[in-house]
Amino acid sequence: MLSPEELAALDDFRFKHRMPTRAAAVRELLKLGLAGIGVDGGAGVKSSDYGVFDRGPEGHTQSDAPQED
Repeated sequence: MLSPEELAALDDFRFKHRMPTRAAAVRELLKLGLAGIGVDGGAGVKSSDYGVFDRGPEGHTQSDAPQED
């Protein structure tokens, strides 16, 4: 959750850098912040690589849906 002031700052950053979504702006700000403290922000790593569930290379399939009784 962001305060109205944080949301305004995020949107300002997003529009100034012509980013398509707030999520893209958040990811970029995280990478910049991590780089600022000397941590590699995971360049080239897909977010799905950090998933909790092992989805395999094909992702979820219809058979992954919970079965109803």
